Order: sequence, then structure tokens, then C-alpha cells
Amino acid sequence: MKISIFALFVFLSAITAAIAQTPSAKDVAPTGTLRVAIGVGPAASAFYCVKDAENGKPHGVAVDLGAELGRLLHVPVEYIEYPSSGAITEAADKDAWDVAFMPVDQERAKSVDFGPNYYIFESSYLVPADSAIKTIDDVNKPGVRVIGVANTTTGRAAEASLKFAKFTAFRSVPELIDELRAGRADAVALSRESLKNFSKQFPGSRVLPGAFWRTGVAVAVPKGQKARLAFVTNFLENAKVTGSVRRALDSAGLYEASVAPPEAKRN
Repeated sequence: MKISIFALFVFLSAITAAIAQTPSAKDVAPTGTLRVAIGVGPAASAFYCVKDAENGKPHGVAVDLGAELGRLLHVPVEYIEYPSSGAITEAADKDAWDVAFMPVDQERAKSVDFGPNYYIFESSYLVPADSAIKTIDDVNKPGVRVIGVANTTTGRAAEASLKFAKFTAFRSVPELIDELRAGRADAVALSRESLKNFSKQFPGSRVLPGAFWRTGVAVAVPKGQKARLAFVTNFLENAKVTGSVRRALDSAGLYEASVAPPEAKRN
């Protein structure tokens, strides 16, 4: 009998510990509302959301994934809008948002903790219709003016790779559009999917073949939120398996975008 009682005590203790370690809605959305940080731009991508022309509401991959996470937690969702992934990163230590979906890089990992990727993207350049630039190597020449978005993984990668061309960073994609339209830039650095949409603003413009940078777009939380990270990691891996990520990409018009493969379980 003593052994049985002891075994029951051990079992109940293990159950209690497991429950205590299980992330709750309060861990993920401590204010009672899930605050999802989203990047808003003029064209949709696996990261950027766009605003509806009629009602002004944002829609895109991050909006759809955030809505599903909110339903899972049984809490309302608020979308906190930023002009870029860099701006989201800058707000990570200000208790301004709970979860985000954005490109991964080592510099950004100093401010946020990343869960699994849901999409792998590559970055290239867009050049105007009359440009003599044909390849990525042609961009890295003296006198070439390259523009990108400040504090983003693509912007950092472009600046690091350009030894001879001049790189200038701006706060948002609309500013890049203004610069190119004014003739003050020779090449625009963005993800390939963003450039495809960007090119619609400039008839005859070309997205250069190849890539100067490749990385993932992943779920992220502010640094040090271990319970929250564990929850959103499981959420996103399930969302890849159940087709939620695929549906979110398709809904954004990204039919050719491939869902990132499942990742090994992290300790």
C-alpha cells in the first residue's frame, strides 16, 4: 500500500509540474488581447501585409496566422502596424507586441527569439527598364546607387555585400518607390516576391536573376519569453502540417511560394 501511495504521489506531482509548465493564454497574450506586430507595405509578401482599399483593414499572411493563433487562445487579436521588420524589431523591448512573423537574421536575434520558419525567401535587385545592369555582380560597381529598407535582413545583407556601390537605407517601401520614381536610385534591394509586386509600379523594370541573400520568415517573440516561444513554435509547426500556412500564402496571392519544411524539435 505504501508503495502504491508513493507511486500515486509521484504521478500526481509529475502531472502538476507538467500543467505548471504548459504555456497558457496569459503567457502568450498577457494583456488579454493578442498583439500581433505586422509590417504594412504597398504590396503583399510572406512578411508584408497590405491594407484593404475600401475599409483600410490589413490583410496578409501574418494577419491570417495571427487570427488563427487568437482563435486557438480564445482571445481577441489586435494588429500593431509597422512600416518594416526593422521597426518591429526596434519595438521588441517596449512591450508593444506579443508575437510577430518576420525575416530571420543574426542581428535581429539579439532583440527577438525566433521559432520555426514558415517560408524561405531570397533577395535580389530590381532595376529600371532602361538600366544597363544585367546581373547581381553588375550592381556592385562604383557609381551605382542602391536603396533598401533600414534595419531589415535584406538591407543589411545588401549593404554588407556591396563593396563599391553606394547603399542608402529608408524607413519603408513607399519611400523606395518615391526614390526610384524620382530617378535617385539605380537598383532596389528587396525579397524576390516583394520585387515582383514592386515591379508593377514600374513598367519594364526587371528583377535580376539569382540572389545575394537567402533566409527564412519565421514566427518571433520578444527576447526571453520562453513559454510564449514554446507555444507559438508548436502552433506554427502545426499550421504548416494542417495547411494553414499554405492557405495564408494563397490568400495573399503567393501561389508559387513554398511552405518551409517541418523543423526538428528544439530543446
